[in-house]
Amino acid sequence: MAFTERSARTRAAILAAAQRRFAADGYDRATIRAIAADAGIDPSMVIRYFGSKAALYTAASTIDLAVPALDPDPQDAAAAYVRAMIARWEGGGNAAEAVLLRAAPTHPDAAARVQEIFDREIVPAVQTARPDDPHARERAALLLSQSLGVVYCRYLLGIEPLASMDVETLATMVAGAVAGHLTGPLPS
Repeated sequence: MAFTERSARTRAAILAAAQRRFAADGYDRATIRAIAADAGIDPSMVIRYFGSKAALYTAASTIDLAVPALDPDPQDAAAAYVRAMIARWEGGGNAAEAVLLRAAPTHPDAAARVQEIFDREIVPAVQTARPDDPHARERAALLLSQSLGVVYCRYLLGIEPLASMDVETLATMVAGAVAGHLTGPLPS
């Protein structure tokens, strides 16, 4: 096996262990030693590959939401957005998102990353779908708040009955709320 292949595997193992550990313990309680133990390596290797706990956290929580292009019709836009968001979480491929969202309430850098994602992905999607709406940014914030509420309650906290709600029912109800956020009157 080539050195670069081994390095890539080691780096991937560290990232996977860090995502699990940050998601389970949060940023402050997760330690380099615990992450290294989970990855089956010496703690010095974590520092060698990532430089610091903060840099490792940044790498472990890097995400691209891949927000779908939103249809100009608010009902269709809401349904497509909500279904994509739920599918992402139902599919289980959300370790980086879980890391970021668990840390955001107590870690300013994580909260700033959520803001960056909002500005880079959510706002442009809403502005494209509603180009003449002077409240597109506010509508995007409401859309995000609805999304985060579902994610925290269903996927991160397991709040019942939301955690066990039928996916189709969840998607229909949340899409209705999101459509309201996209079209409801906002003060001037």
